[in-house]
Amino acid sequence: MKILGLHGGHDSAYAILEDGVPVVHNELERFNRQKGCKGDSLKLFLEQETDRDFGYIVTNRTGKFKQYFSYSEDQFKSAVPSAKLFITNHHQAHAANSFYTSPFKDALIITIDGGGVDYNDGRENSWSDLDEWPKPGATVTATTFWLGRDNKIEPIEIIDRVKLNVGVYWDHCTYHIFGLNRNPVKRGEEGTVMGMAAFGNPDKYINHFKNMGSGGTGPVDTRELHYQVCKSEQNKFDIAASLQLETENVCKELFGSYIEKYKPKNICLSGGVSLNCVMVGKMFDWFPDTNIYCDPIPYDAGLTLGGCRYVWHHVLDNPRIYNNPQNRSPYLGKTYDDDDIQKALRARDNECTFSQTDDDFVVDLLTEDDNVISVYGGGSESGRRALGNRSILADPRSLKMKDIINDKVKHRQWFRPFAPSILREEVSNWFVHDVDSPYMSIALKFKDGMADKVPAVTHNDGTARLQSVDEEDNKWYHNFIKKFGERTGVPIVLNTSFNDREPIVETPEHALDCFLRTNIDYLYFRDFGLLVKKV
Repeated sequence: MKILGLHGGHDSAYAILEDGVPVVHNELERFNRQKGCKGDSLKLFLEQETDRDFGYIVTNRTGKFKQYFSYSEDQFKSAVPSAKLFITNHHQAHAANSFYTSPFKDALIITIDGGGVDYNDGRENSWSDLDEWPKPGATVTATTFWLGRDNKIEPIEIIDRVKLNVGVYWDHCTYHIFGLNRNPVKRGEEGTVMGMAAFGNPDKYINHFKNMGSGGTGPVDTRELHYQVCKSEQNKFDIAASLQLETENVCKELFGSYIEKYKPKNICLSGGVSLNCVMVGKMFDWFPDTNIYCDPIPYDAGLTLGGCRYVWHHVLDNPRIYNNPQNRSPYLGKTYDDDDIQKALRARDNECTFSQTDDDFVVDLLTEDDNVISVYGGGSESGRRALGNRSILADPRSLKMKDIINDKVKHRQWFRPFAPSILREEVSNWFVHDVDSPYMSIALKFKDGMADKVPAVTHNDGTARLQSVDEEDNKWYHNFIKKFGERTGVPIVLNTSFNDREPIVETPEHALDCFLRTNIDYLYFRDFGLLVKKV
C-alpha cells in the first residue's frame, strides 16, 4: 500500500511511502527556487507524479483548507480518489519521523521547534475535517516529549507554546537583533547567527536572554541589543554567543529532567531547533550514557514522511523496518537521466565544454590548485543539507579554501563554516565522539592535533559539523572520499550545498546555471562521467 503525505504551509513538500519504505520526498522550494516557501504541495505532487493509487492521504494542518491548497476540496478528493484521509498532529509527525527512521527499538523522543497545532483523536478523519481545523481543544505547542517502543509512539507531555518556545525566540532574535530573516524568500538564517557564536564571548550578554526558558518570545531589550550589534562586529559575535549559550542551558536543563525521570538508553530529536548542531553536539557530553539520533528532515518539510510513517506503523500496526538502508535514506528526490543532462548542456554550449572522465581524475583535480568542484548525480537530497549528490567539494587541507568558497562561490559572510564529509569508519580517529552523523546534524570537537590538518572545515571553536558517510548509504560518495584519503592521507572532503544563496540545485539546468554564474572550477555529472568546464 502507498501513502501520500502533504504539507502545505511553509517548507511545503510531499512524500510517498510504499509498504513502509520511503520512495519519494520533494520540496516545493527546489522547483520554484524560493527558500522555505509556502505553496500547494498537492499541485506539486500532481505535476511530478502520475500514479494516483494510494491507500491514505496524510496531511498536517494548522488552518483552513484554502490557506494551503489552490484546489477546491472536491478537486482535492478527486485527485486521489481511492485514498482515505488522516490528519496528523504537528509534533506527532515530527516525533514519528525521528523515531521510525532511527535504529532504536525504544527511545525518549523530543520535538522542539517554533510551534504547531497538536490535536488528534487517533482515528481516521472525514473529508469535512479539512475545513474544520484546528478543532476545539487544539493546542499550539513548541515542545513535546514521547516514548517510542517497537511500532508505537505515545505522548508523555505536550508543552503549550506560551510556556516554552525556543524556536520563536530564535526567530525573534534573528529578525529584530541581527536584522536577518527579513527577506520572505530567504528565511532560515538562524544558522548564520549560530556561525557567529563561535567568535564571541558568551558571558558578556548572557543575562539579556534569561527569559528564554520562561516562555518569552525574545529578550525584553531587543532595541538595545540591535543597537549594540550595529556598533561593532565583535558585539554581534558576543550577542550570538550568549544566545547560543542560554539555548544550551535551557535545553540541557529541560532534556535532563526527562532523562532523569525516564532513564532512556536512546534519544530521538526532531523539530527545527534540533538543527542547532552545536547544541546537539553538546548533548553527547551532557548525557554520555545515552545514544542520540537526529531526524533526517527535522523541520516542517519532514512532516510529510513523519505523518505517513505514523499511519503505517502506529495506526495500521505494521512492524518497524530496522535494516533497510532505504528507510533512513536522505536521497529521495528526483533523478535525471543522460538525456536531461545533454539537453541542458546543449542549451549552454556557447558557455561551456565537457569531456568524458572518471572519479580518479576528479579526485586528482580536487588535490590540485585549490580547485572547487560541484558534483551532481543520483537522487537529490531530502532536507536542507547536500550530502554528496548535489554538493560542492573542495580540499579540506587548504588554508585558503574557506575564504575562496565564501567569497567567490557562496557570496556570504567570511565566518560561515563548511562541513567535513568523513568516512564513517574514520570518525573515531578524528573526533572526540564516535557517532553516526549521516545528515550533517552534529557538531563535534576534533581530537587534539587533528583540526590543524583540515583548516578549511574547522570552526573557530575547534569543532566541525560532520557528515559521516557509510558505504551502505551512499556507495559512490564513500568510494570517492576513500580515493581522496588514499591520495592525501586525509579521509575527509569539504562539502557544502550546491547553490548560491538559493535552494539546493534540483535539475541539470539549475546545476549548470549555478556553475556558470559562480567561480566553481568544474562541474562533474558523476553518473555519466561528464566533466564540464567554462569556455
